[in-house]
Amino acid sequence: MTTVNTYLTFKGNCEEAFNFYKNAFGGDFAYVGRFKDMPQNDPNCKVDDSELNNIMHISFPIGNTILMGSDAGGEWAKGVTVGNNFSVSINADSQKEADRLFNVLSANGKVSMPMNKTFWDSYFGMFTDQFDIQWMISFDANPKGK
Repeated sequence: MTTVNTYLTFKGNCEEAFNFYKNAFGGDFAYVGRFKDMPQNDPNCKVDDSELNNIMHISFPIGNTILMGSDAGGEWAKGVTVGNNFSVSINADSQKEADRLFNVLSANGKVSMPMNKTFWDSYFGMFTDQFDIQWMISFDANPKGK
């Protein structure tokens, strides 16, 4: 079943915010990954050494949804402002459905990351739609609590 979740982007205080949310809701994080966990030999994965311990991705189940987030790192950090620091995250049932949703929703918008296989083993892409709403589309053949 396709799921829709909220993805929050922070300027270096993601861990603090998610610990605050965890304290409010209770429960445990399903996944915590840091920038230092990325393949450092990939030119698309470069962040400043001071950001290596920041959150690359975190997921926190709350009821029937998952609150997800990350710190903005590298070149993306300068583009984060209050109001554009969230995305609608869609987890599709298949790669075909992920492609369909990506193509339909990104029409007349701006693609920031085309659909492609990622180092975290997801088929993933990002874009801003024609109404300036940010989206993330993914398909995980082997979900790992992300």
